[in-house]
Amino acid sequence: MPDPQLALTARVQEALTAAFGPSYAGTDPVIRPSQFADLQANVAMSLVKPLTAERGEKQNPRGIAQEIVAKLDRGDLIDKIEVSGPGFINLTLRDDWIAAQAQRVLTEPRLAVPETETPQRVVVEYSSPNVAKEMHVGHLRTTIVGDALARILGFLGHEVIKDNHVGDWGTPFGMLIEHLLDIGEEKAADDDSSVSDLTAFYQAAREKFDSDEKFADRARRRVVELQAGDPETLRLWQVLVDVSKRYFNTVYRRLGVTLTDDDIKGESFYNDLLAPTVQELEDKGIAVLSDGALCAFPPGFTGREGEPLPVIIRKSDGGYNYSTSDLATVRYRVDTEHVDRMIYVVGAPQALHFQMVFAVARMAGWLNDGVRAEHAQIGNVLGTDGKMLRTRAGGTVKLSELLDEAVERAGERFDAVEHQAEFDAATRDEIVEKVGIGAVKYADLSVALDSEYIFDIDRMTLFNGKTGPYLQYATVRIRSIFRKGGVDPETATDPIKIGHEAERALALKLLDFGAVVQQSGELSEPHRLAGYLFELAQAFTSFFENCPVLNAPDEETRGSRLALSAATLRTMTTGLDLLGIPVPERM
Repeated sequence: MPDPQLALTARVQEALTAAFGPSYAGTDPVIRPSQFADLQANVAMSLVKPLTAERGEKQNPRGIAQEIVAKLDRGDLIDKIEVSGPGFINLTLRDDWIAAQAQRVLTEPRLAVPETETPQRVVVEYSSPNVAKEMHVGHLRTTIVGDALARILGFLGHEVIKDNHVGDWGTPFGMLIEHLLDIGEEKAADDDSSVSDLTAFYQAAREKFDSDEKFADRARRRVVELQAGDPETLRLWQVLVDVSKRYFNTVYRRLGVTLTDDDIKGESFYNDLLAPTVQELEDKGIAVLSDGALCAFPPGFTGREGEPLPVIIRKSDGGYNYSTSDLATVRYRVDTEHVDRMIYVVGAPQALHFQMVFAVARMAGWLNDGVRAEHAQIGNVLGTDGKMLRTRAGGTVKLSELLDEAVERAGERFDAVEHQAEFDAATRDEIVEKVGIGAVKYADLSVALDSEYIFDIDRMTLFNGKTGPYLQYATVRIRSIFRKGGVDPETATDPIKIGHEAERALALKLLDFGAVVQQSGELSEPHRLAGYLFELAQAFTSFFENCPVLNAPDEETRGSRLALSAATLRTMTTGLDLLGIPVPERM
């Protein structure tokens, strides 16, 4: 992988060995960005203490840095070396090395990013809507972030298991099934029926449950039949599940999300595993009776008065809850799916719940040093008033309506811009859809997933600034260069040469792609990739404004700049695809 930081790390480690002996061969050179060079090595400060002890006299970090520099082989990698401040080693890379690595990005498969040498089985749990309910703004981030993580980890060579942990079991299904019978089961097959409006369907069932005692009694009896596995009740339950799946898939297709029906393992999937899970926790002495309920008390979790906090495994009435289901899920993923890592892309308010569930799973031995479970905490989406995003009436915002509004605003922005070509209505609508959806997804992915962010449609649909439309337009502009020049970007493989500072900055930025993708996957932080793509687009804009491509002063420069543009196009399109952001051919 053409990563400058890795290349300099290896070179400085060789110098450390030569200067101080083989015991320092594995020392971290602490390579970091520099204001005065491409990168800097900050290792000298950390060596003061061990070298002072070794040599018997106080060592100066600047002197240590000079010893390292004296042994540092510049070779074909380093152009300039300078010691500054208390001992920072500023390192400037050779232009021809940068150009050669950018050439690899252009010509090698996968942009010269290798697949991991230690592939893992990783389950990414995300989206997780509820059956017979419409997806709302709360599902936006879990769906978008989770899908980006699944794409990134798959690109890195991990075996990704996408898991849509749908809420498809529990007491509400008694009233939902009875309401379905009241309005007529045949309507579930009609997409124009009231059943297709899941919010209205659910609200109607809830209203009848709260106001009609006979209906409520029927609903309670139906729950018992559902849990007992009554075939007819299960068939009706499946009708509701199928209607909901059709709706979920409509939203997923619009968002460009890769989830399918095969990825659904709803709460019902684990129903038969609840009792064995509870039994194992009892057998291991982890689950004990407390006030009639079966509980586990993981160490380190206490209430306000210092009393131990319980994880309720089985309620006093004998029923199970979310904790039971989540523990059964962990057990299944470890014992049956044999995963190495679990990523739960779920809202931040569930943080304590997952901390305690993971703690109980560790007590049971399901989680250990070989299995990593993490909660990728998702922050809230706020309105422009800084409060939780709500409808004007104070209700929950439907996800479909949010997307409609974004596409509509993107269309207004698009129509207000002067275009180089005319678009028919169908083409215009296709472009606007991609721009609106891309705007929503990038606005979400460009902030740290555990941070709250303001859903500002006016800002996120701008064609400049840190927005999805800006990145899409940058990619489209590169394609337009090749169209105007009559050149296929796949054939633009001339040697890359660096003769202008903007060319150098762009080529150097291209080399960061692999490391950023790896960090995004390892840390479950897709905002790192989103931020990198914005910086790359900015670097290309500066290059485009300062370095004529088609009108370059000579053929060699023209070929080089076309090649550099093609490398940028490959990186931008790959990166945006990993984030699930669509890119129109023209804008």
